[in-house]
Amino acid sequence: KLNPGIIINVSAGGAGKGITDVLSGMVDLAMLSRNVSPEESLKGAWYVAVARDAVVPTMNTNNPFGEKILKKGLTREEFKDIFISKKTTTWEQLTGDKGKSSINLFTRSDACGAGDIWAKYLDSDQESLAGIGVFGDPGMADAVSSDKFGMGYNNVIYAYDLHTRKPYQGVTVIPIDINANDKIDQNENFYSTLDSMMQAIGDGSYPSPPARELYFISKGKPQNETSINFLQWVLTDGQKYVKEAGYIRLSPSALEKERLKLK
Repeated sequence: KLNPGIIINVSAGGAGKGITDVLSGMVDLAMLSRNVSPEESLKGAWYVAVARDAVVPTMNTNNPFGEKILKKGLTREEFKDIFISKKTTTWEQLTGDKGKSSINLFTRSDACGAGDIWAKYLDSDQESLAGIGVFGDPGMADAVSSDKFGMGYNNVIYAYDLHTRKPYQGVTVIPIDINANDKIDQNENFYSTLDSMMQAIGDGSYPSPPARELYFISKGKPQNETSINFLQWVLTDGQKYVKEAGYIRLSPSALEKERLKLK
């Protein structure tokens, strides 16, 4: 509205496609939901952080073990045993019940920030994550919501409905037992609404990773006046839209630091 003569074309495809396209010169700016690698920096990747969000582990709402999982949560080590070492393959191993109900595990098939940051939380890389590969955040949410014994991970805005501020139907966020005491304490219980989740990400109650900053990337510092003006708007007036879009605003000092990169 402020610049009616400017056309912005946006295409999807994940962080991997974004960074590839921007470094090859196909696009002016890419959106990246993970840190820039040293190799990408050597190829000229320049970035500004514009917001924060997080990846959350998910299970099916109708999981028969769900009530116990919500009370005890899962520790980082338990997630490692599920997604990395594959030592844990059944829900009963997590709850202490008898039986062999398989954890139907899903991971992302596309190179993406969500997979990268979830793997970093587990001291690994996306290629090492176990599970059936599904494409995209919507695909992951659909897979888990369609499988009673499903488990996966999603970016926050694909786990919570922006309008109701509650988890999407069929998807339940698995609480992380941060202090590993086999129960979700009051200060760890912030998953019921998007707003309480955003507060936890913002104040550091939710661990980082899988909380992370979100970036705009260009190949070298932008020289295009339109790109510079757009990034300046994102880091100033555009910030008023961050919360309603399901993300967390950076602190004033962090935003000032990012704005200085455009000088």
